[in-house]
Amino acid sequence: MTKIKICGLSRRCDIGFVNRCGPDYAGFVVNVPKSRRSVTPEEAQALSALLSPDIIPVGVFVNERAEVVASMLNDGIIFAAQLHGSEDEDYIGDLRRRTGGILIQAFSVASPSDMERAAASPADYVLLDSGGGTGRTFDWRQIKGFKRPYFLAGGLGADNLPAALAELRPFAVDMSSGVETGGVKDPAKIEAAVAAVRRYS
Repeated sequence: MTKIKICGLSRRCDIGFVNRCGPDYAGFVVNVPKSRRSVTPEEAQALSALLSPDIIPVGVFVNERAEVVASMLNDGIIFAAQLHGSEDEDYIGDLRRRTGGILIQAFSVASPSDMERAAASPADYVLLDSGGGTGRTFDWRQIKGFKRPYFLAGGLGADNLPAALAELRPFAVDMSSGVETGGVKDPAKIEAAVAAVRRYS
């Protein structure tokens, strides 16, 4: 069954929305000032504490200090860290020494070399999208036949999820702007997206 991640949660009501719909993962964008969805580690902790125990909290980071990421994992604020910056093998190795948390490395897919880098990533999972936070899909033909488990992201919502699942069968789908209206999470869109995946799976 394809897993579901709803990302960019920043309000208490967002937690209520996902608790009712029951995705597998909930994402918090931590310390990324350019993102309107950014929260502090303290805010992420408060929001994560409200999550249903069945939902895995994920911290989304961009070139954050490894000790900050590891601390949030080791303190149980998040159970997985999603890396969206220029983090390399050395950075991931450093995190491995500091924590046993799940690591997800994001890759923007524009060329075959991007897929080669994703295939070689030492992270537990990779996330494939069109470029963090753009809300646009990309040419899915570029990732057909990709061998390792991955999160598919980029412009996903209830309208195009059936096609994505039929064409690619990813390990998980990751949604943020596709389940928003006016820049904030929309409970009806979250519910429709989760239902679309559950119906297909």
